[in-house]
Amino acid sequence: MNESGLIEMMKKRYSCRSYTGEPLSASDRKRLTELINQSDTGPFGNRSVFKLITSEPGDSESLKGLGTYGFIRNPAGFIIGSVNESPMYLEDFGYCMERIILFVTGIGLGTCWLGGTFKKSRFAEKASIAKNVEIPAVAAIGYIAAKRTITEKLIRAGAGSDKRKSVHELFFSHELKELDSAFYSSPYGTVLEMVRVAPSGSNRQAWRIVRGRSGQDFHLFMERTKKYNSIRFVKSDTHRVDMGIAMCHFELAAKELGLKGSWIKKKPQDINTLAAWEYIASWN
Repeated sequence: MNESGLIEMMKKRYSCRSYTGEPLSASDRKRLTELINQSDTGPFGNRSVFKLITSEPGDSESLKGLGTYGFIRNPAGFIIGSVNESPMYLEDFGYCMERIILFVTGIGLGTCWLGGTFKKSRFAEKASIAKNVEIPAVAAIGYIAAKRTITEKLIRAGAGSDKRKSVHELFFSHELKELDSAFYSSPYGTVLEMVRVAPSGSNRQAWRIVRGRSGQDFHLFMERTKKYNSIRFVKSDTHRVDMGIAMCHFELAAKELGLKGSWIKKKPQDINTLAAWEYIASWN
């Protein structure tokens, strides 16, 4: 995979729910298959498996009945991801799936994460996935329709899809104070901005990042939205998947800007945090 230009893809990507219904071209299907086959292991070593299912020319009915509850209109197909349960598996899954989605955006296709609005059994059957394997999310893909439907506009408004928390609500110094404006003009300021624009379940943005005392390490925490995972359609621990998405944006943006580092799991002892925050990982 070519990892240049991904910052631009992070800015460009949005949750597309309206597609033309046109089947994927043979060349796009081939490129997608190659992308999916190359992305499988996250920062914590868990392997996710991804499969592409698409409609065939003249057979647009083949994807109907997969349980997206009318949220998605006329997709050309779906990327179905599965992973075995183990420590940090949902974070690894989110990382790997978002990496694929960013490259798909680069091809020029629209995408939309579906983190709970689908019938897992139907997707598992369609992709021949064993029942004991977790399917935390799928992604709709296709050629973007010229106009959004009224339903899509209502969904985006209800979810706050076009709104994001400010940097001062998400990112902090080791003393738990706001990072200054000079920091946001630096390369790592750009990295954190790419985390801010990342997708998350119902746009909850549960990630919190604290800059360490050295100024070169960053610590990722999760602040849960109360009762979010008890919502009817949310079956997986969506916030943990979102943490993987944040890690993906952080790492790929850092690499594109020439900032060296990697993710480790070693909780820092010399920074301030809130009791409600759950430690996830550190960029070191």
